[in-house]
Amino acid sequence: MTRTYVLFLLCAALSAQTTPPQVRRLLEPALQTPDVAAYQLRQYLDRKAPPLPSPSSSAQWTEESKRIRRHVLNDVVFYGWPREWVDAPLKAEDLGAIPSGPGYRMRKIRYEIVPGFHSTAILYEPEKLEGKRPAILNVNGHVGPPGKSVEYKQKRCINLARNGIFALNLEWFGFGELAGAENSHWFGAHLDLVGVNGVGLFYLAMRKGLDFLDQHPNVDKSRLGVTGLSGGGWQTIILSALDERVSVSVPVAGYASLRSRIERPGDTGDIEQNPTDLLVGQDYSHFTAMRAPRPTLLIYNAEDDCCFRAPLVKPYIYDAVKPFFKLYERAENLGWHENLDPATHNYLLDSRLQAYRFFSRHFGLPEITGEPGVDSEIKSYDDLVVGLPPDNLTILGLARKLARDLPRKSPSRERLAEIVRYREVHARPWALDNSKNKGLETISGRVDFSNGLSVTAVWLKAMGAARVNEVTILLNDKGRKESAGLASERINRGEGVLAADLLFTGDSVPQRGATAFAQLLATTGDRPLGIEAGQLIALAEMARTLSATQFLRLEVTGLRSQVIGLIAAALKPGLFREVIVHEGQKSLSHLLDAPVEYQAAPDLFCLDLLKEFDLLQLAELSAPTGIRTEGKPAKQRN
Repeated sequence: MTRTYVLFLLCAALSAQTTPPQVRRLLEPALQTPDVAAYQLRQYLDRKAPPLPSPSSSAQWTEESKRIRRHVLNDVVFYGWPREWVDAPLKAEDLGAIPSGPGYRMRKIRYEIVPGFHSTAILYEPEKLEGKRPAILNVNGHVGPPGKSVEYKQKRCINLARNGIFALNLEWFGFGELAGAENSHWFGAHLDLVGVNGVGLFYLAMRKGLDFLDQHPNVDKSRLGVTGLSGGGWQTIILSALDERVSVSVPVAGYASLRSRIERPGDTGDIEQNPTDLLVGQDYSHFTAMRAPRPTLLIYNAEDDCCFRAPLVKPYIYDAVKPFFKLYERAENLGWHENLDPATHNYLLDSRLQAYRFFSRHFGLPEITGEPGVDSEIKSYDDLVVGLPPDNLTILGLARKLARDLPRKSPSRERLAEIVRYREVHARPWALDNSKNKGLETISGRVDFSNGLSVTAVWLKAMGAARVNEVTILLNDKGRKESAGLASERINRGEGVLAADLLFTGDSVPQRGATAFAQLLATTGDRPLGIEAGQLIALAEMARTLSATQFLRLEVTGLRSQVIGLIAAALKPGLFREVIVHEGQKSLSHLLDAPVEYQAAPDLFCLDLLKEFDLLQLAELSAPTGIRTEGKPAKQRN
């Protein structure tokens, strides 16, 4: 170190002895409100919403439907899944009869979803098995502890069986016999992380139920139906759009178009409803149109207290889809019912009666107009317990199992850019405020990017310093104000500091939080990690230009900032002279081991990331940038 530079540092230290509380006061003021961040994300996503095509004939739409079906199944739903699991024959066990009432019989069924992971179901059979009978797969929504024993579902299945229709009542992850923390749907994101699209597990679980009915010796394969409420409504449209065996479909209050999800965060749904890449080129309106000309009744609730209110979703998934059924001269096969009693989130009597009439009409049966006597037939939860193997896998357990033997290849910068969907953006700073006080000067503002998104940042340096020889960019998972101590230390060394809040951090957290928007970005083909890394790279290049220095340092605190920083350094080696990590982790496997919940760090659950890269591989790609870790890894559970 030269004598001149030592003197510079001493002078800077004398003129700008800042303290963390002083710096924190300058970093704390909000520079962007959550509603602005949300608005920008909505505008960004709106440009990606795929419009419905305008086919000129039924033949043209039939061919396009086949293309979408192949693409979604092969490139999205079953992405990364072992083909032998996808194509495995049904393995189901009949575990015996349950005492039943007049007109129907009940049986306990257990089946394998993937090796080591089983689910359960109750089969309701017509009492008289004469000839081939129609069958309906009844899928669960988010029903809580009752699971498949929930009252309205039992009533539906009993009544269907009494009227000559087989009804299979499936359990669902996270509820009933599949309850448990490790079966939370959000752990589907952990499957993404290890290289299999999480939606594949959900799809296999319901498809196996359809396989069971399809292979039953007394079931008419040409008369298979699916119905369910809420998450069951989502399962219904996905399965009946992608599996042509489903002849009649009645989804109830279970899905909305991408446009609805963008407009109203309450319509976003869970992670399996927004799986990675599902809505790239197609939307739920497309899936509804793919039902044409097969009979489909859409039931929604007028004043739904959960999501998907009938008047708000109808323009996108009924009005817009009606012309597709008209192409086949089957406009009457697309039905719509708006429930007004009780009008809340339900599959109660009014909606059940609508479903009964629709199924019986299209199955060629006498119209079912009521459900007399079913109230007295309801079983308890314990009555319907089938039983699972003691070592049955869970969603998280399956992710951990797949992670054990990941084939990690030699790191490739090109592959990393592909995994995180990195796209270069350009930065345009807007100065909103400044200060000059007690030896310290700042400029605070927003930085807009060429993709329409923005972040906030504060530039700090010693007052009177014409230029700085080194700039440190600070990122902190808890927001830039928590970087006050590090910022003060750097400024006292004569450095310039840029403390920033990237997407989903601090000022850049949208209204209602990051969870919904992270899902929507991923399902439309982006990766939040790639967006954040692009923002950091653009900020670094902007800082280098504005400060006229070639020496950039990145100092990050927390696992999210650590991963973003390492990805940026790996994509642009040499951009930073060094990366210093505080409160980081040694491996991305921490996300599985802790486990870190999706809502705590939704940007980290990037499809294929841990399958092909860990933090060590990112560090290797960052050379010649030095990577230094200070302190011990954070131990708290996220």
